[in-house]
Order: sequence, then structure tokens, then C-alpha cells
Amino acid sequence: MQFTQQHPYDALVPDTVIDAIETQGLISDLRIYPLNSYENRVYQFGVEDGQPIIAKFYRPGRWSREQILEEHQFSEELQDLEISVVAPWKNKQDETLFEYQGFQFALYPRQGGHAPELGDLDQLLSIGRVLGRIHQMGKQKPFDHRPTLDIQSYGVNSREFLLSQGFIPDNLIPAYESLSQDLIDRVKIRFSEADATWIRSHGDCHTSNILWRYDTPHFLDFDDARMAPAVQDLWMLLSGDRAQQSLQLSEILEGYREFSDFHPRELHLIESLRTLRLMHYSAWLARRWSDPAFPKAFPWFNTERYWSEHILSLREQLAAIDEPALEVY
Repeated sequence: MQFTQQHPYDALVPDTVIDAIETQGLISDLRIYPLNSYENRVYQFGVEDGQPIIAKFYRPGRWSREQILEEHQFSEELQDLEISVVAPWKNKQDETLFEYQGFQFALYPRQGGHAPELGDLDQLLSIGRVLGRIHQMGKQKPFDHRPTLDIQSYGVNSREFLLSQGFIPDNLIPAYESLSQDLIDRVKIRFSEADATWIRSHGDCHTSNILWRYDTPHFLDFDDARMAPAVQDLWMLLSGDRAQQSLQLSEILEGYREFSDFHPRELHLIESLRTLRLMHYSAWLARRWSDPAFPKAFPWFNTERYWSEHILSLREQLAAIDEPALEVY
């Protein structure tokens, strides 16, 4: 399926980006570099007589002003506790969210560093400690405006959207329709059994959103912050076979539990959460297909091979959900 209508980001040309930034009293030196981001548009720009700044232009229509400000407030609360997160820049009026020609945007200090090494147990221990502190703050109160990671939005809505929009090849629709419903039913059971507590979380805690520098993990990009079980911010840090993942998880939780409690029953949610992420990811690509950046960046999407492999992955998840939870040493 192809779309040709104009996209709102077509209006976000370099002059518009520079003009928006300069409304906040910053003088650009005209060095502007787009960074790797698809959901939003993110740029690094040079500032005269200052350090480079990161500008994030939020996707129009995705978040309300209240939801974005709540994301900012969460990261500011964490930073106030001297937790290593990258919080938004404030202007002289203590504002963090700005608007220009229909775009909402925020500015951030540039944070140096590199992705953590998941094979380094000392780094995992440090990451666990910081996550424990983040979640201890996250438990203090709920989000009022940010969404919740739930089966309806990630699973049911994703399934319904894909089945209604003509993305799945006709010959694969019966398999997807039956399998996706079986998965949703199984995930509902796992969620009920786990009886987890939903807290304010990062929501998208993978290694690309952590920068390691000076023996410290710096957490960035809280754009997907939402109410979720604590394990949501842990499982995406795991890789390798079952034994390797158990070792990594044990190290993370050793640091985590120094600052926050963690109930082992949440470990039974890992494969359910992975399933929901797989379903949500496919629907996300479909929902964004009218953005010209997506067909260029993901040319393999919307092909029969993609959907065949996606269905195979979901079938594997149906078995994985019933496997015993990872062991913690």
C-alpha cells in the first residue's frame, strides 16, 4: 500500500528548524545535522559561543501538550535526584516545550557516550542501580496524562488496524487473524496471573537509549514514557541464549534491588511483553507509512516476505509465552 499525500514534516525544512530554535534566544551557527529518528525529527545544531544542542520536533498529533509536559516533568524529577537522565533545556521562563508554525519542540543538551556493553556485568550492575532509582521515583505517583502499556492499545488495536488497512497479503490474513487472536488470549492470561503493578517507566529502555560515559549510564529519550510493569524497562536489555539472559538479568536485578523492590512474578511477563511489542511495531510501521521517511528506511516492510516472517515470529512467541520464566541467580 502506497500513499502520496503531503506529510506535515514536509514543512520542517532547515530554515524552519533554525528559526524555531532562535525563538528561544539561541543563535545558530547554521551547522545543523539530522539525527537518526523516525517517530520524531531530531537535529543537532551548533550554537554561537556555546555547546551544540539537540532539538526534537514532536510528531504532529501524537502527543498532547499535557502528555509532553508530563514526560518532561518526570525526567526533571529524576534529574533533581541526581539520577543520570538527559532532561530538557529550560529557557529563562523555565519553559521546556515550545511551539513554532504548528510544531511542538524541545531542546536538550548533547550527551556524549556510547552504547553499554551487555556482556560487561559491571555495566549491567550500574544500569540496574540507576533503573532501581528511576522506578523508585516512578512508584511515587501515577502519570495523569501519559498512556498505559496495555493489551488493548498494543495488541488488540494493532491487530484490528492491520486487518482493516490492507497491509497483510490476502493469502496470509487467515493465519495472522487466528494466530494474533490466540496470542492476545494467552497474553491476557499471563497478565492476570502476574498481577503486576504498573508504575511510571521509561517505556522504551533499550541500549540505544542509554549512553555509557565516565563509568555511568545516562538515560535519554523518555518519549515513550508510560505506565507499565517494572520488567518492561528490563527485558529489552537482555540478549543471547537463555543462560546468557539469566546471567544478565541477575546482574541487573542485583543492582536494581539496592534501590527498589522487584517481584519475581513479573518475569513471567517478559515473553508477553515481547509479543505485544512485535505486534505494536508492525502496526506502528503501517500507521507511519504515509511519512516519506518510512518507505525509504524500511523498504522491506509491506512485502509478502515480511509478513510471512512476522507470522513465523508470532508463532514462535506462542510457544515462548508458555516456557518457564528466566531464572535469577
